[in-house]
Amino acid sequence: MTDRATARAAKSALAARLSAEPGVVGVGLARRASGYVLKVDLADAGAARRVPGDVDGVRVVTEVIGVVRPL
Repeated sequence: MTDRATARAAKSALAARLSAEPGVVGVGLARRASGYVLKVDLADAGAARRVPGDVDGVRVVTEVIGVVRPL
């Protein structure tokens, strides 16, 4: 079970790692039955191959949400 503090530290590392990757539109935390996971929002499925499966022992999940545009 991953606690929130551990997940937040891993989120910072992952956000820095993915900041210049095309197709990555967001990095956040998500709660699951097993604790917290890192959630990476993607513009397209092709970007998923550049996202690691875990960071510092925290599981990473991806979701294709499309391009994010300001209102």
